[in-house]
Amino acid sequence: MRMDYVQTHAEEIYDSLTAGRAKYLRIDELVRAAAVAYPGLVPTDEQMAAERSRPQAEKAGREIDQGIFLRGILRAPKAGQHLLDAMLRPTTRALQLLPEFVESGVVQMEAVRLERRDGVAYVTLCRDDCLNAEDVEQVDDMETAVDLALLDPSVRVGMVRGGEMTHPRYLGRRVFCAGINLKKLSSGDIPLVDFLLRRELGYIHKIVRGVFTGDSWHSPFVDKPWLAAVDSFAIGGGAQLLLVFDHVVAASDAYFSLPAAKEGIIPGASNFRLSRITGPRVARQVILGGRQIRADEPDARLLVDEVVAPGEMDVAISRALASLDADAVRANRRMLNLAEEPPDEFRRYMAEFALQQALRIYGEDVISKVGRFGAG
Repeated sequence: MRMDYVQTHAEEIYDSLTAGRAKYLRIDELVRAAAVAYPGLVPTDEQMAAERSRPQAEKAGREIDQGIFLRGILRAPKAGQHLLDAMLRPTTRALQLLPEFVESGVVQMEAVRLERRDGVAYVTLCRDDCLNAEDVEQVDDMETAVDLALLDPSVRVGMVRGGEMTHPRYLGRRVFCAGINLKKLSSGDIPLVDFLLRRELGYIHKIVRGVFTGDSWHSPFVDKPWLAAVDSFAIGGGAQLLLVFDHVVAASDAYFSLPAAKEGIIPGASNFRLSRITGPRVARQVILGGRQIRADEPDARLLVDEVVAPGEMDVAISRALASLDADAVRANRRMLNLAEEPPDEFRRYMAEFALQQALRIYGEDVISKVGRFGAG
C-alpha cells in the first residue's frame, strides 16, 4: 500500500531525492523528483498536466497520491523538518527582484504591490477585480513580497493591507481578502501543491518563522514583526492570515469568517492556531458552524488588537507600526512564536493536512458546492 510504503521508507526516500539532505527541494520540486525516481509513487508531469486541463469535477484525483506522499515525508522528523526549511528559503523570483527592490523600494506585481517607506514594507493586496480572492498567482506574489520584505536590510517592519477596489459592490473601498477563489477551485485551478500547501508552508510560515538563509550564527532565519490592517472583511484565507500577525488593526465595520466547513474544505492551519487564540468553543463556532464575527463585538478582540473607526485607520496603523519598530520586538516575537507554535507540532499538523485537504478537494460535497461558480 502506498501510504505504508512512504511512511516506512520516508527518510530513505527523502535522502535519496535530496542527496542526503544536501539539496533543498521545494514541495513542487520534490514531488517531480519522486515521480522520476520512484515510478508510480506520485503522478508524473504528464499526468498532472492532463489533470490541470480539466475542471475539478472531471479530474482523476491524482493529487491524493501527492498528499499521501507529502504526509509521509512531513511525518518523518528529519525529512519533514528539512522540507520545512526548504520551503522557508527565499524563492528564485524574490532573489532576482531583490536588487531592484533594494534600489527602488517598489515592486509592482499582478496581485500585490510592495513599497518600502521609512523602514516599513507596505504589502498591498491589489486584485481589485475579485476582492483579493486567493489563487496561485496571488500566493506566488505574496511569497515574493514577503521574501523581499524580509531580505531587504532597510525594512524593519512588514505590513499587509487590502487596496481600493473597482468591484461595483465595494467601489473605492479597501478590502482585505475574500478568501479562496471559488471560481478557480471549480475550474480546477486551485492545486494542492502549488496553492493549498505552498501558501501554508511558504509565505504564511515565513511570516511566523522568517526566511531561512543559514547565514547567521545566532539564527538561520531572518524574521521581522508584521502588522495587518483589515478594512471591510477578512474571509476564509484572509481570516486565516490574521492568526500569524503580531498586531492586527481592524475598522469597526469589518467582519471575519472562516466558511471552509460550508465549502467543504479545511481552512489551512486555522484548526491548528485558532483554538489557541480564541479558545476551543469560539474556534468550533467559527470553523464548524460558520460563525461570522463582527469587529464591534467582544469576541473580535480575540482576533484583533485594535478596532477603530474607518476614518481613523491610517492613524492607528502608524501608531502600531511605530510600536513594532522597538529594538526588542524582534527577539521577543521570535520567542513567543517558538513557544506558541513549536516547529514539530506544526510539521505534524501539516503532514495530516496534506492528505486530508487532498481528499477534501475531491469530495462530492465540495464539487457540488463550488460547481455553481464554474458557470460564471
